[in-house]
Amino acid sequence: MQNLFTTMKVLTALFLLFAALCTNAQQHKTAENIFIITTDGFRWQEVFNGADSVLINSTKYTYDTLLTKLQYWDSNSTERRKKLMPFFWNVIARQGQLLGNRNYDNKMNAANLYKFSYPGYSEILTGYTDPFIFSNKAAVNPNKNILEHLNENEMYKGKVVAFSSWSLFPFILGKERNDLPVYSGYETLPDTGTNPALNMLNELQDKIIVEKKSTRYDAVTFLSAKEYIQTHEPKVVLIALGETDEWAHSSRYDHYLQHAAAVDKMIAELWYFIQTSPSYKNKTAMLITTDHGRGSKAGQWKAHGFLTAGSGQTWLAGIGAGISAKGEDKEPQQLYQKQIAATIAALLGIDFTADHAVAAKMNFNNN
Repeated sequence: MQNLFTTMKVLTALFLLFAALCTNAQQHKTAENIFIITTDGFRWQEVFNGADSVLINSTKYTYDTLLTKLQYWDSNSTERRKKLMPFFWNVIARQGQLLGNRNYDNKMNAANLYKFSYPGYSEILTGYTDPFIFSNKAAVNPNKNILEHLNENEMYKGKVVAFSSWSLFPFILGKERNDLPVYSGYETLPDTGTNPALNMLNELQDKIIVEKKSTRYDAVTFLSAKEYIQTHEPKVVLIALGETDEWAHSSRYDHYLQHAAAVDKMIAELWYFIQTSPSYKNKTAMLITTDHGRGSKAGQWKAHGFLTAGSGQTWLAGIGAGISAKGEDKEPQQLYQKQIAATIAALLGIDFTADHAVAAKMNFNNN
């Protein structure tokens, strides 16, 4: 009997070890698909602290302070950030990772000198800080990016797509050179003859939205991307949203918060689709970030650039296949957004070879 009891204990221990190893292997396995989402110029301060107490109480930036505070304010920063971004702090914080909380000296930065959009997106997608990309002009990016690199891979060819609110993404991604499918601004969406939903969105863009600026409404960008994903099941997707930056430049902190909350809801909706789709469930990684920070001081929050302190401070969130459930990273470290391109490739189990040396990847399994 004693021998039987001992044997059962050993078998139980081995079973638990095997289960732990299987869980660990599943948690850290390489992704088969990846979704990259950016929200333009959204500060780390709101991601990790929630609404700013000075800005939400200022009628200069928040026209209806009472209503906005009812929506997004709590005296406790942990609860406050949950009110603004519930998916980030109820799901990603438990099942993924969040990097860039400078309250713990956990730093994520833009490495480029200029701290605005075109150089920021170029850095994220090419892994290279090109000193000659120093404006937001519509010029073709000469540097190879991770999307075109993946599109050259037999496993991903024809399964890469980008949707963006900002109209400059065809230039940032070098569409003229590589013919990537990039649907930006108010460009006509694909499948108009076969997909009623995309056809309706084209009608909306062409005939109902009268004032077309360089940044399309994020809701249209997101709905277009989601419809395309459901129809075509791409393996690599970039969704670049832009209204957080637009409202910040307009000095509207209330709208800036509203659109941050809307982005959180869009990401939650997309993640729900991913986790309930046989093509994507438990096989997909998602990375979420921004292209630049903003001014750290209350009077400069709406601005960014080389001369505005805080403009280089960014953040990164990740969830899904290949990303361990570490939650909010509180370890002191310095990371850069130029590492994201190599990290995207690594999560898919491949290397990123580009025209210039690419910054080292981040290790989401061991962070």
